[in-house]
Amino acid sequence: MLGIGNKTNLKDGIKLNIVNDIKNAFYKANITEKIIYINVVLFLITVLFTKFIIEWLALPSNLDNFLYKPWTLITYSFIHKDIFHVLSNLLVLYYIGNLFLNFYTKKQFLNFYFLGGIFGGVIFLAYYYFINKTSAYPLGGASAAVTTIFIAIATKIPRYALRLRFIGSVELWVLAAIWVALSILQLANPDKGSAIAHISGAVFGYFYAKQLDKGNDIGKWFESIIDFFTNAFKPKKKSPFKAVYKTKKRTSSQEVSKTKQRKIDDILDKISKSGYESLTKEEKDFLFRAGKK
Repeated sequence: MLGIGNKTNLKDGIKLNIVNDIKNAFYKANITEKIIYINVVLFLITVLFTKFIIEWLALPSNLDNFLYKPWTLITYSFIHKDIFHVLSNLLVLYYIGNLFLNFYTKKQFLNFYFLGGIFGGVIFLAYYYFINKTSAYPLGGASAAVTTIFIAIATKIPRYALRLRFIGSVELWVLAAIWVALSILQLANPDKGSAIAHISGAVFGYFYAKQLDKGNDIGKWFESIIDFFTNAFKPKKKSPFKAVYKTKKRTSSQEVSKTKQRKIDDILDKISKSGYESLTKEEKDFLFRAGKK
């Protein structure tokens, strides 16, 4: 028979293995999956400490209350109060977010997600400050941010078809239109703040994607802020060796990157004109590999 000490050690070992497995899964996940993990963890915490989390992390409708808790403009996008809300948002984010990464970088994903959520929150605050001065429930949920991602990729590749069980192939712009229409219908509810944030996220996602197509990254400033804080906490590595032929390597790398981008742009143009199914297997494989890097 195992002694009490051995049983305790066994339980501690199992707990440690579970924690390590979770850590490894998180580190190996792409940026979409990491955002999903964070949302799930915060949902579980919200279930346990609902009153505290809503009070300090959800976005208040009153501007004066917000000024005491400015961080809620970001944190509200990670707060969900019920299981259906979190499941619907995160399921859409999983499929659409991973598709998004085939055409945009992970830094652009963060730009769209956070800036879309912030824009939706700002319009939410403005509505209750300038138009409807009545009190309303605090805003919580990733819907504005998810809608931003959804509309952005639908703007980029509107004719990309997704195969849905029992329905068949449906083009992305149709699904995006249905998603936005559901938010518009919610404007009929007395508490329409969340719908306003969702629609605002959709508008931002469309505008940002169109600007990127023109070569204008309006979220670059936010990316720079993230890079600043990331580098500030990153340990500095000292290399004992000097870089040789640095300029030549950089030039060569830039040329390869430009050639790759031109090929991606050609494929995207083909999708826009003829749909995803018109691509050859080689083009599909190339686009898939490019999205994973």
